[in-house]
Amino acid sequence: MAGLTYTEKSFEDLNGWAADDHQAALDVFLHSNAEWTVIAVSAPSARVFFEEHFQPVLIEDGADMVFTGYFEPELIGSREKTEQFQIPVYALPKDPNAYSRGQIDADAPLAGQGLEIAWLSDPVDLFFLQVQGSGRICLPDGSMMRVGFAGKNGRDYISIGKILIARGVSNVNPETIRTWVRENGTAGTALLWENESYVFFREITQVPADQGPIGAMGKSITAGRSIAVDPNITPLGSPVWIERVGMERLMVAQDTGSAIKGAQRADIFFGTGAKAGALAGQVNDGGRMIALVPHMEAQKLIGGLS
Repeated sequence: MAGLTYTEKSFEDLNGWAADDHQAALDVFLHSNAEWTVIAVSAPSARVFFEEHFQPVLIEDGADMVFTGYFEPELIGSREKTEQFQIPVYALPKDPNAYSRGQIDADAPLAGQGLEIAWLSDPVDLFFLQVQGSGRICLPDGSMMRVGFAGKNGRDYISIGKILIARGVSNVNPETIRTWVRENGTAGTALLWENESYVFFREITQVPADQGPIGAMGKSITAGRSIAVDPNITPLGSPVWIERVGMERLMVAQDTGSAIKGAQRADIFFGTGAKAGALAGQVNDGGRMIALVPHMEAQKLIGGLS
């Protein structure tokens, strides 16, 4: 791909490689790449499997590495509209590209079409559910409803965190954003509307509650081992070694995200609920990530270097 450079690395170049739990990474890898199972089970160890069949390749496009984090929110809601729950969670309409976030919120053009699959009490909850792309909704009877990404309205994603930073707000994270929106009334609503991107959902019923949400590959993702990448550069399903402060480990590229663009850009999945959200919200780090590419494909990328 134009503008990209590919640099061959060795496993000795991967800081912390020997200390990782390679079996944990292999389990996640095989969940998305079952075709490798026969080869993997015949290997002496998970570490040997990766070392024998893959080549570390550093892919760069000139931009610095940026790691962020994401999680699966747990929210309170209802399947029916009530006095408490007034904010609709919409399924994908026939023409998802017709309206911006502000138009959907202010003019309610989708109301009455039977697209409401759930209702929330707080527009900020819906906003962060859309940013994360999936979540669990605790219903009044104590049961849990899981929703996942169904599509979007085609508008570009705009980081409202970056907008607040430009306005002089310090220590911006999901909680400070939530507080700012609530405390600033119509200005808070207008801030949310600056991100015109709007995500639609579908109910997920085929994933057990003890498993992670569905990623872009249609498979459940795993806290601490799954990352979102730019699939135009790093193919989904690829094992990817990451190095950031406090985290050197083998991950699997199982997801994508509107804001995840570039060769050195990744979003780390931290799990479900408030604790995972707090961890994910703290991540905005540099470092590097190195794709593990099957040997034949690696040689094509790096021009036949030995």
